[in-house]
Amino acid sequence: MSNVPYKRLNKDDAVVLLVDHQTGLISLVQDFSPNEFKNNVLALGDVAKFFKLPTILTTSFENGPNGPMVPELKELFPDAPYIPRPGQINAWDNEDFVKAVKATGRKQLIIAGVVTDVCVTFPTLSALAEGFDVFVVTDASGTFNETVQQAAWARMAAAGAQLMNWFSVACELQGDWRNDMEGLANLLSPRIPNYRNLMNSYSVLTAK
Repeated sequence: MSNVPYKRLNKDDAVVLLVDHQTGLISLVQDFSPNEFKNNVLALGDVAKFFKLPTILTTSFENGPNGPMVPELKELFPDAPYIPRPGQINAWDNEDFVKAVKATGRKQLIIAGVVTDVCVTFPTLSALAEGFDVFVVTDASGTFNETVQQAAWARMAAAGAQLMNWFSVACELQGDWRNDMEGLANLLSPRIPNYRNLMNSYSVLTAK
């Protein structure tokens, strides 16, 4: 039984790190379907924008086979710090990336990336070692297969990372449905078809 206390996400203390969602690397993701994975990554981006969370983008060796950052993310965050790492595999080994994280003054890191077992796991372990609280967005991070996925999740969880999905991140940041329910619903509905059905049903009932 774990005795780790519940550390709740706080929109005033959280920063989103999008690590190596690159056009080449993303082709390696096999633990989610391509459309599902893209939807999840962009949904996390929507969450970051909705809650006005500082967001940092980084790539690794983008002039090589890893490729550039997927264009949708750069378009979503045109003014966000963008750190193209020249070669460091672990983003935390890049001084500019760590400086950008620490410059936010925030201690809760919401991280997602490709591939889970390397590009997410390595900076997660490094940040935990420096005293940050790390929340790994499992469904916006992808890798070769479910066996690799599970091993990476276990390694990070054992070190103290919290494993979440993008929907639970949104709900924990929201805290109370009365905090702009319509705004959150508009965020969720395009990304979760069944949630759109729920809101359509609600709209019909409340219109009577």
